Amino acid sequence: MRLRKTFGRMAALGAIAVGAVAMLPSTAAAAPLLVADGGPCAPQPSSKIFSRWGDNREYMLAPGGSFEQGAPGWTLKGATIAAGNESYNVGGSGQRYSLRIDRGGTATSPPICVGLEHPSIRFFAKNNRLLLSTMTVEVIVTTSLGLKVAVPIGLLLPHSKWKPSPGFLMIGNLLPLMPGQYTPVQFRFRSIGLGSWWIDDFYVDPRRRS
Repeated sequence: MRLRKTFGRMAALGAIAVGAVAMLPSTAAAAPLLVADGGPCAPQPSSKIFSRWGDNREYMLAPGGSFEQGAPGWTLKGATIAAGNESYNVGGSGQRYSLRIDRGGTATSPPICVGLEHPSIRFFAKNNRLLLSTMTVEVIVTTSLGLKVAVPIGLLLPHSKWKPSPGFLMIGNLLPLMPGQYTPVQFRFRSIGLGSWWIDDFYVDPRRRS
């Protein structure tokens, strides 16, 4: 019941945040610029990294998303690089590290350039078996006025073994962008409850495929 209430409050806050963005002053011509202009997104290598789980979309590795070189560009609060890679080794058998987020801690990614063709994110996660432990995922959108709005997009329930996350839809790409326009977003992972969480190999779907 407590978890449902917590997620319910987050969903309500997310709805308020989206409403706040929608109410920002604009004109018909400026409507696509309600979010900050990220300029062109440079193409990045992609692959069907989650195909063994029935997901044949192409994904690209998010900046610093393997955590093999630390967490460059990430903002960590109560989080640190830890020994031990996700157990599927999707990035290669030589990888050795993941990101640990302790109780109440957060990890915020560097800005990532997204557009209408960027529908979802996926990553690998586990926790330390505590039932009263969840992890939330938020997308942080920068508006054209320079304001940052955090919108909840996902919730993970506890599991002690590495698993691929669901494909969480980016709310940021639903804002009024036109084809060919891009905006910078960030993603924040938060450990809630009594336990710690580990995340690894964080990927972004760079284009919608049928």
